[in-house]
Amino acid sequence: MEHLAATAVIDALGVVTVWSEGAQKLTGHRAEEIVGRPAARLLAEKTAPGTVEAQTMVVALRHRDGHRMELALTACPMLGPAGRPGGYVVTAALPGPGLAERAFQQASMSMSVFDIRQRYLRINEQACQVLGVPEEALLGRHYPDTMEDTEHTRGFLGQLRRVAETGEPVRYETFTGAPALDREQAWNIEMWPLRDASGELSGVALAAFDSSEQYWARRRLALLNEAATGIGTTLDVVRTAGELVDILVPQYADFVSVDLLDWVLGTDDQPPSVPHGDLVLRRVAHGSATEGTPEAAVRLGEPDPCPESCPPARALREGRVVFSQGGDPEFTRWVDERNARSPEGRPHRKGVHSMLAVPLRARGITLGVAVAVRMGHPADYGGDDAAFAEELASRAAVCIDNARRFARERSTALALQHSLLPSGLPGQAAVDVAHRYLPCGSLAGIGGDWFDVIPLSGSRVALVVGDVVGHGIQSSATMGRLRTAVRTLADVDLPPDELLTHLDDLVTHLAADGGEVAELGATCLYAVYDPVSRRLSLAAAGHPAPAVVLPGADAELVPLRAGPPLGVGGLPFEATELELPEGSLVALYTDGLLDGRDLDMDRATGKLLRALNTPAGSPDALCDTLLKALLDGQPGDDVALLLARTRALGADRVATWDVPPDPAQVATTRQAVIDRLAAWGLEETAFVTELVVSELVTNAIRYGEPPIQLRLIRDRALICEVSDGSSTSPHLRRAHAFDEGGRGLLLVAQLTQRWGSRQTDGGKTIWAEQPLPEE
Repeated sequence: MEHLAATAVIDALGVVTVWSEGAQKLTGHRAEEIVGRPAARLLAEKTAPGTVEAQTMVVALRHRDGHRMELALTACPMLGPAGRPGGYVVTAALPGPGLAERAFQQASMSMSVFDIRQRYLRINEQACQVLGVPEEALLGRHYPDTMEDTEHTRGFLGQLRRVAETGEPVRYETFTGAPALDREQAWNIEMWPLRDASGELSGVALAAFDSSEQYWARRRLALLNEAATGIGTTLDVVRTAGELVDILVPQYADFVSVDLLDWVLGTDDQPPSVPHGDLVLRRVAHGSATEGTPEAAVRLGEPDPCPESCPPARALREGRVVFSQGGDPEFTRWVDERNARSPEGRPHRKGVHSMLAVPLRARGITLGVAVAVRMGHPADYGGDDAAFAEELASRAAVCIDNARRFARERSTALALQHSLLPSGLPGQAAVDVAHRYLPCGSLAGIGGDWFDVIPLSGSRVALVVGDVVGHGIQSSATMGRLRTAVRTLADVDLPPDELLTHLDDLVTHLAADGGEVAELGATCLYAVYDPVSRRLSLAAAGHPAPAVVLPGADAELVPLRAGPPLGVGGLPFEATELELPEGSLVALYTDGLLDGRDLDMDRATGKLLRALNTPAGSPDALCDTLLKALLDGQPGDDVALLLARTRALGADRVATWDVPPDPAQVATTRQAVIDRLAAWGLEETAFVTELVVSELVTNAIRYGEPPIQLRLIRDRALICEVSDGSSTSPHLRRAHAFDEGGRGLLLVAQLTQRWGSRQTDGGKTIWAEQPLPEE
């Protein structure tokens, strides 16, 4: 600021005749406004008589803008022609830049002084640099006339007025652009009132501290804290990448993309090394401050080619944050490549000036790269952003890797479980069946639910559902072992309660040997239906009771006394038996079907029974009805559902003979069988059936005990059963060349498609099946 002496000449009549430039700067009054007018008009208050005659004096003047000024003046008299006083030369020396003035001008913070009407009185060098204008361009101007009408300007003006009206200092923080610095700055602003010697409020002073570094540090810390809870809320790779984008846009970037290597989205466990040269990534997430993300040159799910020299490829290969700004050749090439690939997005990429590429690495493995771009944010990315980007990317990469590992394990467990579950139910005539299996959507992983339909001898069928406690591959593997064990025990044709007893022993041994069965073991329901007697025999080990819908009646739960879960031991298993009319519906399920989020078990069971009463054309359609009624979206636990509608074999398809224990009765029995086959139109099977009946009845008479009974069943196969009162099971053996016997069962095994024996309450039954002739 130029410092000049303020000089005025006042004639003997008190009229101003000379007004210097310094006087104009000091008071704001121009020469044409003062010269020729009485000097008394400049006074802020009346002066005592004889004041001007004194050589030095302190006079209160009124500035042109109206505020009061107290100045130390020096008056030098002028002599006229007769030696009489002809007037005075009055000077007010403007002080040079003293220590206080230099401190104001050279302060590292922006400082300004306003009058009480918010007009500039002083402004220091730092403020001039921030605003980009010299002090002379602002002095005397009203603050709103010097700035654009923005929210920050209105807020700043309101604070100035508040101090001028209340006389109380204020302190606040704001974030706004700095016109001359071409970037947004954070400011801590202090304003305080200025008072003159009389205590009257005459102005407002302010100091603005640039707190941008602290502001961005707080923002980065806040984003990291937000990322700790906002990233990784699901074990889904794509959703996790999207959560990283949501954290960064729009607070940290105007556009963010996340690209992953292809193997991350697959099921490979061993990641390949990052190849040299050009890379091809897969776009999994992106977001923008502009709705619809028009800046994106790559659509979600599409490959994103990255030339070797582009920042994303360098970040992946070098394993570090890579910055690139407008003007850098590689940055220009990257933008040009985006524009060439997606010309329609060119207008939305206008103004792009800075980008940051950070690799996504977890556990020493490179997964992909995140790219942040600024267009509306005026500040370029800098060194302080590197540590933040690496920390945030590290957290996100761990979450993405966790999701990848979960997806791989879930896929493996699901594939294992599907390979262990029946892909197609075996043919049988006892029941019409339909089934559903739904894997859970829980973060815990796939469970160990299973179901099975096992054909048994005598046209009977076993229906099985089970649930291994726990989730994951171990549960699926244990489920497979239990399902295999159930099939093995079913082949022995054990009653339901005995089968569960053997299965319980197996689970106990598995747990004792450090197997995969959890401490609560597993649950299982095993039921056997006989279409000849129309009886259902079942037993449960810690499993929910099945529901039964009899023709013309409402659904109800089977009054079943369930034993303890498998592997717990301590209590025996009890079988329940009931007779079912033809067309009855039996519903077996695992507890995942009843685990509604808003239902307790009793309410869920009631809902199941009501859904079972819904008219449905087939068990398959009823399966869909039940799932829709009981499940809301993805189930929280695995669901296995097995529906069976019973059939019955009438008397016209079953023939029974009581056989006296006399060898002479074998011929009579053979003839009765031949006659029945003729009545059924199965003469083609007569020769084989006659041999089978002869051998089995002869063995029962010779080695068994009364009572002896022969039964023929015409179902999908022709079944021949011979029962006797002995519990000794026959054994197939190889007869020597000169043996007179021992070839009967071998003959039966060679003539039929399968044969076997089962224990009964009164002894045993030997059975054999042969196919029926094709019609």
